[in-house]
Amino acid sequence: MTPRPGRGSESSSRATPPIGIVGLGSYLPATVRSNEAVGPPAGVTARWIAERTGVLQRHVAGPGEAASDLAAVAVQAACAAAGIAPDQLGLLVLATSTPDELGPSTACRVQAAVGATRAVALDVSAACSGWLFAARVAHDWLRATPEAGYAAVVGVEAYSKFVDPADRATAVLFADGAAATVLGQVPEGTGFAGFRLGSDGSGAHHVLIPSGGSRRPASPASTADGGHHIHMDGRAVRDFIVEIFPRLIEQSLARHGLDLPDIDAFITHQPNPVLLRGLGEQLGIPPGRLHITGDRVGNIGAAATPFALTDAAARGLLPAKGRVLLCVFGAGLTWGSSLLTWSGAPARQIVGPG
Repeated sequence: MTPRPGRGSESSSRATPPIGIVGLGSYLPATVRSNEAVGPPAGVTARWIAERTGVLQRHVAGPGEAASDLAAVAVQAACAAAGIAPDQLGLLVLATSTPDELGPSTACRVQAAVGATRAVALDVSAACSGWLFAARVAHDWLRATPEAGYAAVVGVEAYSKFVDPADRATAVLFADGAAATVLGQVPEGTGFAGFRLGSDGSGAHHVLIPSGGSRRPASPASTADGGHHIHMDGRAVRDFIVEIFPRLIEQSLARHGLDLPDIDAFITHQPNPVLLRGLGEQLGIPPGRLHITGDRVGNIGAAATPFALTDAAARGLLPAKGRVLLCVFGAGLTWGSSLLTWSGAPARQIVGPG
């Protein structure tokens, strides 16, 4: 499962004008499920979940809440933080593995819900790496067409709709939530630089929802055998993370001529807080600079990285012109990184009614 060289793509670090983040927003459903509630159906104890994963609780969407509903609130919060109205957006890119339906794009649902009437709306599917893949699309779009003005990039998952409560590999980890960023022009010396994205489709079978698409359409058989639930090979995924996370950090630092102490915040996907903390310690990341949110919200997939970024901004952990190293990895297999020089964007966090 070692990522093969030459499969990634890298953008130039030169961008005129620079594009960065001007506002952030997140949304979590109000309903919270504790380890005590999740453990017994999965055949494990609350203590087992905490010790093995580090997840202490997770938020769950209500019966009537779809991915687009969560995403719409996050986009509105990000626009409010940026001081713009949704109809000022020229682009809306949504990343998810749990769309409202197979078609149309969930981004179109969100566009209509928030009134982003000028925005071109489209989805990006890159699993837990999706937000950074979508941010690359938005970054290059705005750089090529500055008249677009602003772009909203939102990651969202409604995993609870697809989790088998009896499957401990997924039920204890996956949860629901959304986080959005508004991209626009930022001051010189700030913004995104050095995107690097990659994929290795030979590992696509390690995490997937096997039924419901064109390969295995929905049927009584697919429902009966759990084909519409998330299936994950936990060991294979762990091996991939242990390989790719240090590689992303080391290659990113080398590419920009930096050392670990030069990075003010490491914002990453949040698959398993225990694993992430352990890898951070092995790498020698300075204490307090690897921002962990998965203990409070679980694995929210494409929303995990922008949620961690929003949370860090809201807590005042990102200094002006500080260096933020973004690292993502997920099903597909997919991975990516970018260096973000912080422009001081405001953030709004919302926990809504269940």
